[in-house]
Amino acid sequence: MDVNQKFTPQNWPQHAETATMEGKNKFVGIWIFLASDTVLFASVFATYLALKDQGPAGMEFSAQGLFELPLAFMMTMLLLTSSLTSVYAMYHMKNHNAKGVITWMAITVLLGLGFLALEIYEFQHYVHIGFGYTQSAFSSAFFTLVGTHGLHVIIGLVWITGLILRNAKRGLTLYNAPKFFAASIYWHFIDVVWVFIFTVVYLMGVLG
Repeated sequence: MDVNQKFTPQNWPQHAETATMEGKNKFVGIWIFLASDTVLFASVFATYLALKDQGPAGMEFSAQGLFELPLAFMMTMLLLTSSLTSVYAMYHMKNHNAKGVITWMAITVLLGLGFLALEIYEFQHYVHIGFGYTQSAFSSAFFTLVGTHGLHVIIGLVWITGLILRNAKRGLTLYNAPKFFAASIYWHFIDVVWVFIFTVVYLMGVLG
């Protein structure tokens, strides 16, 4: 199939994201990448659990007294909602609705920016009260884990924004459909990792 072939909603392939060999390669490639990224996050999670509440004798900060569940819950809702909007975008892609894809991916970006803004605020707050990266082994593990996830959010936002700007007026083709699909899978991965962070870092930290 020609990746630049023009389609109508009636003859648009049901699985346009894998209708070409290039699309299939992108599909396999994103899963290989996410498998390697899972190993990375497993390592930083293990490091955090090993160093949680570890630091100088009588250190001032602990997970139970430091983390604020309402803020973390708000961040979680923003990211989970952004995952839902990316699902809507893929639904419109299957129906050859380019405008719907762009609109819902743009909403995904806005929700992701809201999450990132709250995370930056949280980091600034912790640094302001003296809980900086080098304050203790616990603080280093926390900032490394949550910061690594934040970096992945930034990458996802830049990726999706680039796709939106590049394809806003091009419509959907078998060339760009796999790119939107791969970005959506990546974004879901980021959301799943955050659910684990919310549970392991914030919930377990505050509730013990």
